Amino acid sequence: MTTTPDSSPAVTGPGIPTARNVDHVAYTVPDLDAAVAFFSDHLAADLLYTLDSVSDPEGDWMAVQLGVHPRAEARIALLRLGPTLNLELFQYSTPDQETTAPRITDVGGHRLGIDVSDLDAAVAYMRDVPGVVVRDEIRSPASAPDAGCRRACFESPWGMHFELRQVPDRLPCESDPTIRYFRPGPQPGTPAPRGVPGALGVGMCSYTVADLDASVAFYTSVLGGRLLYRHRWSLDTPEVAARYGAGQTGAAETAMLRLGPVTQVELTRYEVADQRTHLPRNSDIGGHHLAFFVDDVDAAAAFLRTTPGVQVLGEPQLVDDGGPIHGDRWVYFTAPTGAQLEVIHMPDGMPYEKFTEARRFGPSPKWENT
Repeated sequence: MTTTPDSSPAVTGPGIPTARNVDHVAYTVPDLDAAVAFFSDHLAADLLYTLDSVSDPEGDWMAVQLGVHPRAEARIALLRLGPTLNLELFQYSTPDQETTAPRITDVGGHRLGIDVSDLDAAVAYMRDVPGVVVRDEIRSPASAPDAGCRRACFESPWGMHFELRQVPDRLPCESDPTIRYFRPGPQPGTPAPRGVPGALGVGMCSYTVADLDASVAFYTSVLGGRLLYRHRWSLDTPEVAARYGAGQTGAAETAMLRLGPVTQVELTRYEVADQRTHLPRNSDIGGHHLAFFVDDVDAAAAFLRTTPGVQVLGEPQLVDDGGPIHGDRWVYFTAPTGAQLEVIHMPDGMPYEKFTEARRFGPSPKWENT
């Protein structure tokens, strides 16, 4: 294994104008109701609202704004997942859907890391959840930028990848006093989490990329992130084979980034012989995107339109249908690497708040990476 220390300059503000924080992570699942139940029952998520039908039966709005088939139809749910992140789930009905999700070693693979206070108890709990597959035993790297972090991977009943993590108070990558790894924690006065014991919140979201250098450059410049570390590692061990499945041998390189005040993003490039190399679309099973809360969607879109390689999909949209997110303003964009992203602004006092005591996370007071 080789390790590359952080050599990027400290970032004092976001690349995207008026950005405050990562707003949500989004995933396309085969069964929305089942996925909502899983997150609610086992990962302590709170359902905020659902949108039963997003479509344009005769026009091309779905293709222009979302990059999917014009006759696609989506059901959407938004959940609060822990203290610092919102989770958006999609179920698409579309004539050209790819129904096989990417493996974690495929380009477009992804994983969600849940931090816990007691990893042994959390793994034991997950082993008893019907349909869940715990992929490997608890492990902790002895020599790595995150040495001391104990973890174990599991898959949800529909095949989504997760990692349970118990992170120590200090990691080797934090030897530089200007670098700090974000650790979610329980909010004062909140009840014990439902489901997995000791859940603290989302510690990182992970994406498999085709070009790690290009992805890191985009995240640290245009998206205003901070590189925490990079390291290269081998897949040719029994432990890794158990984690990722038989036949997955080769090597990988990972970059961990701090993206704003409360988010870590892990980017990994795998070198495997049978890798799927195309990204899933939003409407495919395993499709995903990352969204940023901004104060001014139009200013953010104008900035992105001038950024080489970035494509803004359509025009900023205002939801004015009187529904649960009336007043929401948003637009999607794609990175030069093809990654799907979004900028969004939701004002205070959204209509969904009349029907639940749960609230979205954010916005943070300001964007910062320390």
